[in-house]
Amino acid sequence: MKTKQFKTNINCSGCIAKVTPFLNPLLGEKQWEVDTANKDKILTVPAENLDEKTLLEQVKNAGFKIELLTENK
Repeated sequence: MKTKQFKTNINCSGCIAKVTPFLNPLLGEKQWEVDTANKDKILTVPAENLDEKTLLEQVKNAGFKIELLTENK
């Protein structure tokens, strides 16, 4: 599955809980993850049918910073 990764400032379980209501409706439950152990707090999402603009807006609406890092296979 192809994924896209984004650098964020989502850095703890409380932050993940705050962003969940914004991401689950957009991506689906358990279809995204944040690596809070990584210094760049990497958000990984499936690339298929991703509306990147909406994703960026939703994360910002939740109060977090986000920028595209890479596309992976």
